[in-house]
Amino acid sequence: MSIDDDVALLERVPTLRLLGDASLRMLAIGSEQRDFVRGDILFNLGDDADAGFVVQRGAFRVDDGAGAEMIAGPGTLIGELALVVPMKRPSGAVALEHSSVIRVARSLFQRVLESDPAAAVRLRDEFAIRSSQIASDILMAGAKLST
Repeated sequence: MSIDDDVALLERVPTLRLLGDASLRMLAIGSEQRDFVRGDILFNLGDDADAGFVVQRGAFRVDDGAGAEMIAGPGTLIGELALVVPMKRPSGAVALEHSSVIRVARSLFQRVLESDPAAAVRLRDEFAIRSSQIASDILMAGAKLST
């Protein structure tokens, strides 16, 4: 895939779209592509998380080890929080078929944000909105359970 193809893919990811064209181009240029065959492990539950992965093609099963799982297909960002904070992987991911990802290292993502403060503010605002929505959802669920 070309850099322009990678930029177009990154632009499909709602979180990354907030960064704008110049920042997406920097991410595309600085990231690496990785290929997987069916059964290959993208990462394991508990691994150190130092990158996020955007699925280019194929699909991955993401499983938290407690029964919750999702299928991540093209255009999906796996490991979003790893782009902004050091953490352990709260899930594992396995390729379901021949697949490829764009690996976005946290260090690269942080350099991009440092070079584009307006993009960093947009991203911060989006995370704040999401956090507020999650807190609201938890309060509503708690209220329903206590009635």
